[in-house]
Order: sequence, then C-alpha cells, then structure tokens
Amino acid sequence: MNLHALLGTELPLIQAPMAGSQASALALAVCAGGGVGSLPCAMLGADALRAELALLQAAATRPFNLNFFCHRNPPPDDAAEQAWRALLSPYYAEFGVDPAQAVAGAARRPFDADMADIVCACRPAFVSFHFGLPEPGLMAKVRSCGAKILSSATTVAEARWLAARGVDAVIAQGAEAGGHRGMFLDENPATQVGTFALLPQVVAAVDVPVIAAGGIADARGVAAALALGAAAVQVGSAYLLCPESAASAVHRAALKSDGAGVTALTNLFSGRPARGIVNRLMRELGPLNTAAPRFPLAAAALAPLRARAEAAGCGDFSPLWAGQNLSGCKEIPAAQLTRALMGVA
Repeated sequence: MNLHALLGTELPLIQAPMAGSQASALALAVCAGGGVGSLPCAMLGADALRAELALLQAAATRPFNLNFFCHRNPPPDDAAEQAWRALLSPYYAEFGVDPAQAVAGAARRPFDADMADIVCACRPAFVSFHFGLPEPGLMAKVRSCGAKILSSATTVAEARWLAARGVDAVIAQGAEAGGHRGMFLDENPATQVGTFALLPQVVAAVDVPVIAAGGIADARGVAAALALGAAAVQVGSAYLLCPESAASAVHRAALKSDGAGVTALTNLFSGRPARGIVNRLMRELGPLNTAAPRFPLAAAALAPLRARAEAAGCGDFSPLWAGQNLSGCKEIPAAQLTRALMGVA
C-alpha cells in the first residue's frame, strides 16, 4: 500500500518535519508540488501553532502533516546543570558570557491535551509523532478527528511496538537521517542501522505501510526505497536550502561548506542523539558527552553562546542538523524539488 492508497496524495513523498529550520511556508510548497508537507509543532506555543495552522488551512489544497514530540520532560537537576555549565565555562569566558546567566533554551513541548484540542480543531490529514506515541487517550482523540497516525521507528522492535498500538504507518528512520533520532525503546546509538538495512526488516515485521527515511536525496534513492517495499519516502535535508526553508544563515553556510559531508550523532545541543554537521563544540567536547543534561534541558546553557556566535556569523555552537547525504540539497523551489525527487516534471 502506498500513500495514494492510504489517503489519496498525488506523490508518495513526505517532507520531514524539521523543527527550528522551517515553518508552514515549506510545508505549503511541498504540498503544492504534490507531496505531503509537514509542520514541526514541538517548538511552537499554542498561539504560534494556531497561527501556523491558520496559514496552512488558508492555502493548502492537499493533505499536510503535523508533527509532535512524545518525550517526557525530566525533573530539573541542579547538579547536572551546574556540571554542564562548568564544562562550558571556557567558552563563556571566550565570549564574555556570565555562566550564571539564566537563559531559556528552545522549548520542546511534549504532545498534551491542549495540543490535541488544537489538532482536532484543524483536522489535518496526518499527525506524526517522534519518540514513541502519546498516551492512549490522546491517541484516540487524534484518531477521532480523522487524522492518520504515523510515528518513527529506528529499530524493528520499535516498529513492532508502534504497529501493535495501532499506527496507520511506520516511518523507518535509518541512521543516516538528519536531526533527532526517533528512538524511544533504547537510547543507545549502537542500536541504529542504515535505512536500506532497516527498511526491508521493518517491512517484513509489520502489517502497516512503511515510510523510508534517512539518506534519501534524489530520484534514485526514492526508487530504491520503493523497490525495497516502502509505501512512501520521507525526505528532510534536501529541502534545507530551498527558499521556503527557515534555516538560519549559519546553517545554510554550513550546508554549502566543504565540511558539510562530515556529520555525527550528538547529544550536546538538546540532550538527545541527533545528527548534524560536525562543528567546533562537537569536535572539542566529543559529539556524545555524558555531561549534557537530559533532553531537552541541555539547550539552555548553550543559548547565550549560540546567540553570540551566530551574531558573528559563526555556527560553532549551533545545531547544524543534516543527514549523511546532502547531494540533493539544492537552492531551488521546494515544489520543484519535490517533483524532481519523484522523477516527474
């Protein structure tokens, strides 16, 4: 079964939601190209979410996807926070930042009843989740509004877990994918495998459509994923240089630099493994560091360093999320790229 059979979309392609690097403009452009545009919602407050949804509803003539996180916020840990700030203290001194400065990092909000109410008022075609699924009552509410439910799996075990809980499709996220890993049963990065190793195993393991994600950047990659049994593909990094993307100037510069081909999984920027272009902070602290507070608490202490560095045109302290295959990342309109990915005019 492909997405056309599942819902009636023109092309079996979903634009990956990329929190911090896009808003509704990119989702609308992908929809216009025949794919499923996605809006990342985890970093939006209620008012901002309603505003973005109003833009989508006013202009979208094709199905779109709303994406939410399903993590549980950890309790504050003053000792861990102080140890993290102590590790960052040489950088504070370099940039003239007071290490005691209380700066809120980018908020990442788990899906809750208030968000479910907003979703139901919007009635999107798709709602996708990262880091598992919300509690059953919230799932039932989303489903009652007519949305098809998708969620990311990074292992066969996670795919089976999702299928057993009634998702309409599983997103098989390979290790090549940029941004946060969707892992939720095990946070050990060693469990992660590549897309074209994971995909056929997930297809064989579950009875729902499977969407391939990670390292797919051109029509050949799309064709390969479909040949391995994917019902559709999800593509993210290829869209980051499109004019409709909201990627920052330093992020765009990094994507076009000679170092763009070197990425790694890192927990430094949020507290949870995510793939990005290797920068100074990752090189000097190691991409995975046990001192980083748990997700999403690591971001707060980095916020003033990121702000100072980005003001100077530097991405040394920024999460430069990107996948391992950036060959398809082009400065062309997103609708045009969507059709090129599917090999159609």
